[in-house]
Amino acid sequence: MSSRTRPLIAVAVLVPVLAALALWAFAWPAARIAPRDLPLGVAGPAVAAAQVERQLEQHEGAFEIHRYADGAAARDAVEDRSVYGAVVVTPQGPELLTASAAGPAVAQFLEQAVAQQASAEGTRVKVVDVVPTPASDPRGAVLNAAVLPLALAGIAAGAVVTLLGLRGMRAVTALLVASALVGAVAAVIAHSWLGALTGDWWVEASVLGLSTLAVGAAVAGLAALVGPAGTGIGAALVMLIGNPFSGATSAPQMLPEPAGAIGQWLPPGAGTSLLRSVSFFDGSAATGPALTLAWWAALGLGAVLLGNALRARRKDSAPTAGSRDLATVG
Repeated sequence: MSSRTRPLIAVAVLVPVLAALALWAFAWPAARIAPRDLPLGVAGPAVAAAQVERQLEQHEGAFEIHRYADGAAARDAVEDRSVYGAVVVTPQGPELLTASAAGPAVAQFLEQAVAQQASAEGTRVKVVDVVPTPASDPRGAVLNAAVLPLALAGIAAGAVVTLLGLRGMRAVTALLVASALVGAVAAVIAHSWLGALTGDWWVEASVLGLSTLAVGAAVAGLAALVGPAGTGIGAALVMLIGNPFSGATSAPQMLPEPAGAIGQWLPPGAGTSLLRSVSFFDGSAATGPALTLAWWAALGLGAVLLGNALRARRKDSAPTAGSRDLATVG
């Protein structure tokens, strides 16, 4: 096989493999969306609540049931993001508490599932959206659409830092500044202009910037350690795994396992969860995703500094080795 033929064969094989991988990564989770241990609350008198719980358990493996003493406790659980919704048994009939801000698709599914169960028994369910999406973005489309641009911005930041040959603290400073600017611009668009986010502007801008930094630092850090191939590895990890496994359009518990769990350990999924928490739920359930993003950012920036230190050490050792060789010859 000639040296000219090998690159052609490599391209002919690699492109279909990448296309198949991308199709699998995006199509498989989308085609298998269904509740899997979705946290759902049940509240009301013990006997009635137990009956509702038995009915919900007919959806085998769909729900993770949490019992609450009354409707107020169930509402607090929804607002704290402990559950995605709750069925409250009242004298007037069953009441479903939802939080479309946690995921419009999940709220819609709960409404359909509970309403269908109730209609089979000849009752009607009152639906209360405890934490609704903003009126300017009722379907949560802006937040869902923001996942890809933020991932691309992070990849671009890491790639540009690498291509420009920035190293050490210069690379770290460039990544920090670029991420902060991306966060501010994204907050201006999503919060100030479109009104799709309703929390504290500065906190949202910080979350958007941290999400960008987590990706950018990871890409630049891999490139600093393994060379230019690290840029491709980081970009592929974020785009082919992190983005489709993020659960942004539904919820992690609506994705097939282990996609939902993996997605929350990667920047796109953690960033989406954190942004929902700070924008709509006053920071409830924000600790986990915030630590995940901070972990990615810290490891990435540390890899940038480590790669620079290793490169400097190699340069310092090269002349020394050469001098020894000359001394030996002499």
